[in-house]
Amino acid sequence: MNQSNDPTQDEHNQEKDHDPLLAQINNKVSELTIFMQRLYRPGRFIWLNFLGGISKGFGIAVGITIFTGTVLYLLEKLGALELPIIGDYITSLVNYVQNGLELRK
Repeated sequence: MNQSNDPTQDEHNQEKDHDPLLAQINNKVSELTIFMQRLYRPGRFIWLNFLGGISKGFGIAVGITIFTGTVLYLLEKLGALELPIIGDYITSLVNYVQNGLELRK
């Protein structure tokens, strides 16, 4: 049993035990500081939220466009296969969408 009675060694071991706790406290204080800075500058806070909303809206619009284009492309290819029941329905659906797009031009 090799136990040392060195008080500095005991303090060092206790510091190691507290390191994760101190890191968590430091992280929370940093988050709180950032939040408080945002509160003191409401114009910047509003501007950043506005830009975030514009970005999300743009991303949604692009995503829906790509998704819809892909679905229409696949429906058009399925319509070209001339499947008995599904083919007629898909062909009429694609024609309906294409006519709607031509009317907008």
